[in-house]
Order: sequence, then C-alpha cells, then structure tokens
Amino acid sequence: MQDAVVKLQNISMKYHSLEGEIEAIGNINYDIYKGEFVSIVGPSGCGKSTLLSIIAGLLKPSSGKVLINNEEVHGPSSKIGYMLQKDHLFEWRTILQNAMLGLEIQNKLNDESKKYVIELLDTYGLEQFKNHYPRQLSGGMRQRAALIRTLAIKPEILLLDEAFSALDYQTRLAVSDEIYTILKKENKTAIIVTHDISEAIAMADKVIVLSHRPAVIKNIHKINLTCSSCTPLCKREAPEFRYYFNMIWKELDIHV
Repeated sequence: MQDAVVKLQNISMKYHSLEGEIEAIGNINYDIYKGEFVSIVGPSGCGKSTLLSIIAGLLKPSSGKVLINNEEVHGPSSKIGYMLQKDHLFEWRTILQNAMLGLEIQNKLNDESKKYVIELLDTYGLEQFKNHYPRQLSGGMRQRAALIRTLAIKPEILLLDEAFSALDYQTRLAVSDEIYTILKKENKTAIIVTHDISEAIAMADKVIVLSHRPAVIKNIHKINLTCSSCTPLCKREAPEFRYYFNMIWKELDIHV
C-alpha cells in the first residue's frame, strides 16, 4: 500500500484568551493519499479552518504534528498551495502578472516557469485574457486565475478554504465543477473546507465530519455514487446523493 502524502498525528489546538484556555481541536489522526480529494465539514466555529492552517504550516499545533511525505511541517512549504475565499488578485497587475506572483515570491520565475503559466492559462481558458486586469473578469474567471497562480508553483497538495463561497450560487456550481476537473487532471491531492454539505459530497472522494468544539473526527464517509460522469454537477444527480446528504446533516447536529 502507498504511503500517505499527508499524515495528521494527534493534532490538538488550544487558544489562550482573557476567559481562559479554549480548546479548538481535540485529538485528530488521519492519513490522506496521493490524488485524493477530501472534504472537511463541521459545525460553524468548530476549527475547520484552524485545522487547514495547521496543515499549511501557518499555525503550530499545541500538540501533535503534520507530516508531508513523511517530513514534519514546521512552517509554510512550497509543497502546499492555499486557496482562500477571496481570490486576492492584485488589481494593478494583469492576469498573467498575478498568475506569476507566487513564482516571483519564491524566486522561481524564469523562461521555463513563465511558459508553464501561459500553458495553464491557455489550457484553462484564460490565455486571451492574460493582459486583462482582474476588474475586467467575472468572479468565476478570477477564481480560475487564482487557482492557476496556485498551480504555477507546482504544489503537491492544494488546500481550499471556502474557496467558492464568495461566488453566486450558479457561478459557484460551474467554478467548483471546473476546478475539480482541473485538479483531477493535474492529479493533485486536495483538501477542501466547506459549510456546503452538497459541495462537500460532490467534490470529494471522502468527507470528514468534525464534531462541535473541541473538534474531533465524528465520522468519515467514503463517497460512492453511481453516475455517468464524475464531475461534481453530475454527482449531484446520483440516486445515493440524498442519502449521504441526510446522513451528514444529522451528524452535524446543527441547531437552528
């Protein structure tokens, strides 16, 4: 059996506040393998984004460790790409310049890497907009540009933190479909945090359900859907989709 790309070992996180110590994450252990797409869902405020920041090396856990390819994470790494809710494109830079930003920061911009960025823009429908500015693009196109900026540094693992939630519903469906297809084509390992149960099921091979704070893994669902195509839009039409949705909804134990 192949070795895990990401290993979460006894991860816990405690914050100190004026009210005392707050335990955000309990004890989390989980392995993620090459090419897997994993969704993380849980009640609001349970620590989903905190867990993603720990995997990214942006936060140090109170105890436990994260291993990427069996190497412990001690800070941000070029092996990990991070997509946030907002695209964070610089309005004064063209789409091509925005897409090359990560390479510039890592001092990896050269003729070969620039050619790769242009190939990505061409492959994913933005080549003719490479000299446009972000304000000239739709929300979905901007998010695609943000993904290309992330892919340009050739990360092994992609983290998506509510990456589509700023888009309107119709655009969100189309963009999640596009980005899923891109990530599968590039054979990227991906972890998405989302409040949208349908999105979690449609995009993931596995859905991790976290408990209320302090977050622990409540359940893990391996998603098996019978559908003609493996795209997120088609998955939503599968007969088993409602079954997974209802089960995860009950597990989240959301009080409204």
